[in-house]
Amino acid sequence: MITPQKEFRIGPKTVKIPQSPFARKLLGVLLILGGILGFLPILGFWMLPLGLLILSIDLPFLRKYRRKIAIRMEKRKRGHEVPAPQKAQEQDLA
Repeated sequence: MITPQKEFRIGPKTVKIPQSPFARKLLGVLLILGGILGFLPILGFWMLPLGLLILSIDLPFLRKYRRKIAIRMEKRKRGHEVPAPQKAQEQDLA
């Protein structure tokens, strides 16, 4: 059986999540409901993606999208570290 993650890394910050599946689902649903009411004071629209992120641990159809986004972000991060290829500059000179 796959053990769920104990924490998420969002940029430089680490967010711990509950270990109980019931608590994770409840927290995810509450965050989504709070995100829907984001126009009210105290609540915010930031709660909606965080709730989906927490629910993606237990729901396979959301997990698929979380993995795709994580792969895309990692490719983008690595793409910025790699210098531009020299071929494009050589073709301009020819």
